[in-house]
Amino acid sequence: MSRPAALAVCAAPLLALFAVAALAPLPFVLASPGLTTDVLGAKDGKPVITVTGAPTRETSGHLRMTTILATGPSSTVGLAELVDNWFRTDRAVMPKEAVYPTGGSDKEITAHNLEEMTKSQSAAAQAALGFLHKSPDTVKVELNLADVGGPSAGLLFSLGIVDKLDGDGKGGDLTGGRDIAGTGTITADGTVGAVGGVALKTQAAARDGATVFLVPKAECSDAKSELPKGMRLIPVTTLTEAVNDLRALHLGEPVPSC
Repeated sequence: MSRPAALAVCAAPLLALFAVAALAPLPFVLASPGLTTDVLGAKDGKPVITVTGAPTRETSGHLRMTTILATGPSSTVGLAELVDNWFRTDRAVMPKEAVYPTGGSDKEITAHNLEEMTKSQSAAAQAALGFLHKSPDTVKVELNLADVGGPSAGLLFSLGIVDKLDGDGKGGDLTGGRDIAGTGTITADGTVGAVGGVALKTQAAARDGATVFLVPKAECSDAKSELPKGMRLIPVTTLTEAVNDLRALHLGEPVPSC
């Protein structure tokens, strides 16, 4: 057999493998910057945060929870799509299990994500009331954002409750009138956790007017990877840190950065 013929025979299986890979669905999702919602504002005509049992205050500025928009759990991603999106700064290719860790059907995953959001809202209320030394037996918090799945808005919910009830603690706004965004899970004791997709979330925040972004400290490097121009990153690990940093920012005092 001639050398060209031998090379052709050897290359055939490799070409076939590439052809299969190009056509086969891959275990990834494609993600892009999603919606942001001001937790100090309203959703569908109803306040996102409603507090009863304690006086609340008028607020200015914004506290934006951020999201990513990802292809669905049952969607298929081919090699061509993966390669096309891999090098785009406004897109991300993420392992499917990082976005949909529970598996199951689309309906089951949606139900799980909404359940996680409900738990997150409860933990956010507990964390905020604990920070303010208010009893959940007398102060009730209702959060109106149940159609956004997942726990990543916990920190922003807690900050919104603190701003509604106490502001900066001295009669002013916790935001200082700024447009502030962020992300992070939260536990009832006020611990902030990582969420994923933060580089896309900073882009969503900048698109909608935010200039400051609160990020879980463990995700600083990810947040800086595609940071929009003019966006200030503030790393946090607890609700107390986040509140103190925003108060310091308002007063022009030193604030940590990534």
